[in-house]
Amino acid sequence: MPTVKYQRGDMVMGRWPGSSLYYEVKVLHFEANSQLYTVIYKDGTELELKEQDIKSAAGFQARPRSRSRSRSPGRRRSRSRSPARTARPSCTAAAAVAAAAITESAPPSRRDAKLKDSLEVRLMPPEQTKDPENNGSTKHGKQEDNEPASKVNEKSEPEKNQSRYNLRRRKDDGDGKAEAKAERLEEQEAKMAAAAPPSVSLDFGGKPGAYFWLLFLPAWVLFLVLKVNQEDPSLANFPPPWPPLESFWDAKALGFVVLWILFQVLLYILPVGKLSEGMPLRSGERLKYRTNGFFAMVVSGVAVAAAVQQGADLTYIHSHFLQLAVSSFLVSVLLSSYLYVRSGRAAAEQLALGGSSGHVAYDFFKGRELNPRIKYFDLKFFCEMRPGLIGWCLINFALALAEMKRQGLEAPSHAMILVNLFQLLYVADGLWNEEAILTTMDLMHDGFGFMLAFGDLVWVPFTYTLQAYYLVSRPTPLSPPALAAIVTLKLVGFYIFRKSNSEKNAFRRNPSDPQLSHLKTIPTATGRSLLVSGWWGVVRHPNYLGDLLMALAWSLPCGFSHLLPWYYMIYFLILLVHRDSRDMSECRRKYGSAWDEYCRTVRYRIIPRVY
Repeated sequence: MPTVKYQRGDMVMGRWPGSSLYYEVKVLHFEANSQLYTVIYKDGTELELKEQDIKSAAGFQARPRSRSRSRSPGRRRSRSRSPARTARPSCTAAAAVAAAAITESAPPSRRDAKLKDSLEVRLMPPEQTKDPENNGSTKHGKQEDNEPASKVNEKSEPEKNQSRYNLRRRKDDGDGKAEAKAERLEEQEAKMAAAAPPSVSLDFGGKPGAYFWLLFLPAWVLFLVLKVNQEDPSLANFPPPWPPLESFWDAKALGFVVLWILFQVLLYILPVGKLSEGMPLRSGERLKYRTNGFFAMVVSGVAVAAAVQQGADLTYIHSHFLQLAVSSFLVSVLLSSYLYVRSGRAAAEQLALGGSSGHVAYDFFKGRELNPRIKYFDLKFFCEMRPGLIGWCLINFALALAEMKRQGLEAPSHAMILVNLFQLLYVADGLWNEEAILTTMDLMHDGFGFMLAFGDLVWVPFTYTLQAYYLVSRPTPLSPPALAAIVTLKLVGFYIFRKSNSEKNAFRRNPSDPQLSHLKTIPTATGRSLLVSGWWGVVRHPNYLGDLLMALAWSLPCGFSHLLPWYYMIYFLILLVHRDSRDMSECRRKYGSAWDEYCRTVRYRIIPRVY
């Protein structure tokens, strides 16, 4: 077995792909098969580098200060673009590139002479940028990367905080006193900039938007619950009647919600299932997660079946749907408040980049702490996959029993069976592939606050079940050809969804896998490659296409009498268009010309020959 030169945890200098620049990185592990080191930069960017692209940190010493009276390297008035942004061509930039080329190609004995007649080029690392947020993402998201944020040969602490290029001509004469004074002023400015808190780009409408979403999201769920409970849920019958205030609260419903969550906590902490490693944090650490969600789903199903066999009336869920939704909302508010309070004691590296704005309402909504844990119990990971998703299936099953009771049926209608089976398959697939959520935006970048807590505990179980709730009072007859067509549509959508996600995840984990050698790619300056064959050569988001077809199959069994059961389909279509637009702008910023080439190769975004 070949010896490994650099060990896990070593701080070394790694060459940035496509350049001659070295940045400080931390070694995560070494892959013997591919002979590649996985390293992480200070801003969280993770890349695989060859051994020849890594050097010992001891070899990068500060250069001795020049005795000439030229400008100090610490003076940086240039406002040039950072390496992560595409710069417009200019004569200054062209001259700088030429100077760098001369420096690299010339022998050491001639380099100094060449540099005296050329431009002085100093390259500093770009400012660390915040990752885009995944608004209402599904459980199979895309991993985003930042550009590196630390460069070698930094002479002083103030230089580390000046994140921009400096391209200017050397100056061989000038007033030494004036230059010394200017240096002191710029050092003071750099120290002030270092002490200032980092700027955070706010999304969701910023601070005013946080107030809007905190009010709108609960109000919208309440509107949907009241609307679906009407005898005529058409849009013409608006607004829905407001029930008495006492009908919003039921202590038994709150107890049911709390008991369900505690039961899922018990299943989560059992030493059953695989311990999976998450993606590297900014510190380089990888957290461990107990991925036993499918086990929890099976045990929950057995427990529910046993309860029904013992005489438990699950139709209570249908008759107290509003009270259960209100109780879940209260639990999400209490959880969000606890998360916000405890984040005040969290270290800076434990906070999410996008949730530390300093504005109370925004940080409460977005979430400050990235991975809040009680010892080894990860609160965000638990809520993402357990109470809401498995509760979605429980509510659907209870609504099928309610349909049988209300309609006097010996078995649920064909439409109710399709909705239950389709959505059960979707949840089971997500829990079977639970490890995939560790690479999503929710887990990697979003803080855990009201947005995710409300989405996991209220939005998913009480809006994704609208089709089943609608069918309780309005069973829709389906002919055998209609049944066959809907089932076929669901299976096609699921096949595209699963195959494309599996293809992406396999390529992301090991791009050099021989089984993926047939796939064509476009290399990028970040060290990653873009897939342009397989399902990812048909459209840019084949997983979105599969999701869209499955959402259509969920709505078709409800017929076309009302728009309400098509709510999820409409919501999901708007969500996909939004996410596609977000991905386009972010990938163009990150990959530059490689993304333009990718768009020319893969023309359609989600639907072939349509969009």
